Amino acid sequence: MIPDSSKLHTPDSKLNLTERDQKVIWHPYTQMKNALPHIPIVRGEGVYVFNEDGKRYIDAVSSWWVNIHGHSHPYIAQKVAEQLSVLEHVIFAGFTHEPAVLLAERLLPILPGKQDKVFYTDNGSTAVEVALKMCLQYWDNKGTPKTKILAFKNAYHGDTFGAMSVSGRSIFTDAFNSLLFDVEFIDLPNENNISHLISHISNLKDTACFIFEPLILGSGGMLMYEAKYLDQLLSACKEAAILTIADEVMTGFGRTGTYFACEKLTNKPDIICLSKGLTGGTMPLGVTTCTNEIFEAFLSDDKLKTLYHGHSFTANPIACVASLASLDILLKSETLQNIKRVEAKHAVFLEEIKMHPKVKAIRQTGTIIAIEWETGNETSYLSNLRNLLYAYFLDKGIILRPLGNIIYILPPYVISDEDLDYIYAAIKSALEEV
Repeated sequence: MIPDSSKLHTPDSKLNLTERDQKVIWHPYTQMKNALPHIPIVRGEGVYVFNEDGKRYIDAVSSWWVNIHGHSHPYIAQKVAEQLSVLEHVIFAGFTHEPAVLLAERLLPILPGKQDKVFYTDNGSTAVEVALKMCLQYWDNKGTPKTKILAFKNAYHGDTFGAMSVSGRSIFTDAFNSLLFDVEFIDLPNENNISHLISHISNLKDTACFIFEPLILGSGGMLMYEAKYLDQLLSACKEAAILTIADEVMTGFGRTGTYFACEKLTNKPDIICLSKGLTGGTMPLGVTTCTNEIFEAFLSDDKLKTLYHGHSFTANPIACVASLASLDILLKSETLQNIKRVEAKHAVFLEEIKMHPKVKAIRQTGTIIAIEWETGNETSYLSNLRNLLYAYFLDKGIILRPLGNIIYILPPYVISDEDLDYIYAAIKSALEEV
């Protein structure tokens, strides 16, 4: 049926973009009743985004951690444009295409350990869902079903139900807790508890897998821990026949100073989840990689041993091409130099403010630095300080999105020293004024 043209929506020319947004959009992680008007962004270039009035903002959080090379990167844009006129999409069940095959061929050799197969999905949450299903069905296919899962307290692995289940219970999961499957949560390892954690893992029964964010728990507050202790946990898991899943959705593609956080480990994971920086922040794509040992457990004449999972846009050719272009840029020597430069700048800034009385804690791993504000007993994600700091930095043309009383800088690697210094100066001012 052809719709009545008189009922087709025509934008109200009297309203600006923010006003039009308020009439039709429901934004993520937002209490819409009292939300501030959303800032209309019309253009991006490098580390900057620009609003309708031409005001420039430094994107100091890489637009939710995805943009690693800067906005509207001309090389990625060129490759995407070329692919659009060749093949925009094709069903990935029964068919394949060059961008998907080439991306897997290029990605697998640079991943930590011996990753052999790529399973494509749409985003970080779905990459985690696939990883969990791989592990649970692996044991079922082997004839030794295991149903328990191990994860860190305060973890965050996504907002789909499986990903929520293996995430720490919080305001993000509160409305759904009764519907989530049981998971055993353990503390982050340190010198005081590592022996206990190893002993505990050694005694676990029927545990299918251990999922972890390597070195940094992002949404949990940019909580950081040492690679040597994670290494010991992975060793204990291997001894206990527990599969391991590295959620490198945020840490992958250079964030921790190496291309992947798990490069800093001796023991490598069985499965790796990737997204965010995979496409350089241009569009959604998720990847779950695994070893041949896991893959081969699904090879059978018994069709019930098939991994029955898929998405309409699995291995979208345009997203794969964007990822290939992003890899080209990531693997250039100048990109690694930028990563090391940002890392070094953060380290200097850390030393400058770590003794400030309002700095409760400060921590850094690679290009990520997090400052925990002293707020007395109020440390909730819902702390009012969050809104004050968010508005303070926006006024100065900086996008910093605090996690409660924790602010963090996680910029595109192309950010200049001048822009970093401007952000540091703004944080110093906020420590005195907010």
